[in-house]
Amino acid sequence: MKRLIGAASVALLMFTAMPAQAADKVVLMLNWYVYGEHAPFYYGKARGIYAAEGIDLEIQEGRGSAATTQAVAAKTADFGYVDVPTMMRAAIKGAPVLATGVLLQTSPMSAMGFVDKNIKKPEDIKGKTVAITPADSMTQIWPLFLKKTGLKESDFQTVAGDGQTKLNAVINGQADLLLGYVMDQSMKIKDATGKDVYPIKFADYGINMVSSGIIANSDYVKANADLVRRFMSATTKAVEAAEKEPKAAAQSILDANPKGGKIDTLTQGFELTIPLYRTAETKAKRPFQVTDQNMTETVNLLVEYGGLDAKAKDNPKAFYTNDYLPKSGS
Repeated sequence: MKRLIGAASVALLMFTAMPAQAADKVVLMLNWYVYGEHAPFYYGKARGIYAAEGIDLEIQEGRGSAATTQAVAAKTADFGYVDVPTMMRAAIKGAPVLATGVLLQTSPMSAMGFVDKNIKKPEDIKGKTVAITPADSMTQIWPLFLKKTGLKESDFQTVAGDGQTKLNAVINGQADLLLGYVMDQSMKIKDATGKDVYPIKFADYGINMVSSGIIANSDYVKANADLVRRFMSATTKAVEAAEKEPKAAAQSILDANPKGGKIDTLTQGFELTIPLYRTAETKAKRPFQVTDQNMTETVNLLVEYGGLDAKAKDNPKAFYTNDYLPKSGS
């Protein structure tokens, strides 16, 4: 009996001495330098939501959606948060990437200027100067906005430059408006000037296409199906938690990166992002549950106006999957 008790004690000691299973290290690369839109990822990490799914999350800033897509395709980042149409352009050319969740299902594209300029509808753009960045996603869709609103290129002037030049043009009065995202460039202008910006949203004039989402390498997804499910489960919960506490979510950015911005504009930028998560069809669903119709319409718009290869229309479902998203209530 003593021997049996002794053996049981040794077995118990060995069991309790075994370390807990290590969390899976996961690298998420953002589309750009951190701003309010990214709050859920930082909040999910700070709240232990990723840790609860057995994930040790590292968040890296990006240098554009194209560069992040390349990193994911090359497996130097496990997941990317990028402009999904940019990912589509890479995928149609052979990059092994797909979206495992589309978060922004309503377009954030807009033409924006200072509130005191009183430019609030397309008709007000006539006679004004618009700053653009040639070949970026917004400039490619701009002709469709003009068509939808009855504007002609002769109705206004344009000045062209990179992203910072475009911002400077509006800040310094060289342009009345710029093409930008409602939760991004508008906050950068406000940070620089303290002045509010009014966006004329493309989506309000019948141009609705998806924007940012989570992407992964196709081979990585196949080889790590359980990890992908856990990551998407954690990210879904992180978005839902951040929606309920926008300021706390924005603060988590500054806690991780004290030079990541100002709390007021980070919060406002994130609050401007939340309405973009769902369409009328997905308003009752959890984040990331994009519809086939929304994705198909996005592909069709990109083929016609955005330079996407026409063969993309053959199989829009090749660009995304909802299979790794959590079910309702889970």
